[in-house]
Amino acid sequence: MIGEKFFLGRQPILDRSQQIVGFELLFRSPESLLAANFLDVQVASASVIVNALSDFGFQDVLGRHKGFFNVTHEMLMSDAVELLPRDRVVIELLETIIADAEVVARCRTLKSLGFTLALDDHVYSPSFEPIYQLVHIVKVDVLQTPAEELAGMVSKLRAWPLTLLAEKVESAEQYAICSALGFDLFQGYYFARPVVLKQNKVDVAKLTMLQLMEQVMAETEISEIEETFKQNPGLTYNLLRLVNSVAIGLRVRIKTLRHALMVLGLEQLKRWITLALYAGSDSNGVQSPLLEIAAMRGKLMELLVQSQHPTGGREHSDRAFMTGVLSLIDVLFEVSMDELVDKLNLVDDVRAALLNRSGALGGLLLLAEKLEQADFVGVNERLDHCGLAADQLLAAQLETIAWSDRLSASL
Repeated sequence: MIGEKFFLGRQPILDRSQQIVGFELLFRSPESLLAANFLDVQVASASVIVNALSDFGFQDVLGRHKGFFNVTHEMLMSDAVELLPRDRVVIELLETIIADAEVVARCRTLKSLGFTLALDDHVYSPSFEPIYQLVHIVKVDVLQTPAEELAGMVSKLRAWPLTLLAEKVESAEQYAICSALGFDLFQGYYFARPVVLKQNKVDVAKLTMLQLMEQVMAETEISEIEETFKQNPGLTYNLLRLVNSVAIGLRVRIKTLRHALMVLGLEQLKRWITLALYAGSDSNGVQSPLLEIAAMRGKLMELLVQSQHPTGGREHSDRAFMTGVLSLIDVLFEVSMDELVDKLNLVDDVRAALLNRSGALGGLLLLAEKLEQADFVGVNERLDHCGLAADQLLAAQLETIAWSDRLSASL
């Protein structure tokens, strides 16, 4: 039973190989949305830690990833911070913290205890030089830092063995600039933004994947689907890994493509093939951040539909899952959503959700997107619109995190 009601946001942090290495955890209680002030920030940083530890456990909230937590001066200096599992967390010092002797001493103590420390929304300052010797990560807000100042700041910070993290990276162009400057980590949804490219040659692998998607949506014969898979061995491999990574109630593991196609059934087959498309889209395979976000959207929407209609059939929740997963298909194929939807045999409510964010499924998709953005005011509004409570959302989030963790685990 979930006690205190609160919203929990998770913003992905990626390395240079485009793999998720952690999530920044953001917390707000529904009440704090009405009056965001410094006290709320202090309570939020403390509450997210306390709740993660006592109510759920870090495995439930983070899965296999590290958690980045914001702390105020008061939280930094308190004994409570030492209760955190030092191998699972990164302690972020908010930009309001002043680098005085007391803070320097505290950072030295926490570092000696094995904690990883970071500076949040940081701008280089000579007054922080004693801190630079102690922290491991410096986060730079690339939206708030003028482009002409960014290179100079990076150059100054490179005087220490720091890991530099570019936060609020929201486009491929921003990522390219930050990567060229030498940033090591990146925070933001640049990898999930649609970028339509004019390709000079036909991408055979993507054409094969799109053909496969069309076949599944049109409920083509299994033999034809199998034949299409044979044209893309890498996609077959990823499908089998995905199917075997999550419990599906089978007594034996699925070992061959034919076995998977025959045993799963059409609806489950649609799910795993759609996920396999993301997993097969780049060298990261099942560790693809696009796969993780798309899968989490789908699973969250499925669980929320089940909360709305606990005695309803599977059909609606299956459509919710597919809507969430397909909502990033335009990013995967680098073409417009309109063009892709025209090619796929989708039912009307899924089409409306993907194209216009309209209808019941569109409302749930908007809720999932607001949650990813940690737009808690928007989340609150969407919950009311969808007839859901904050504790229902949190329960679905935790179940989704556990499911996604199993999904992405290496086999």
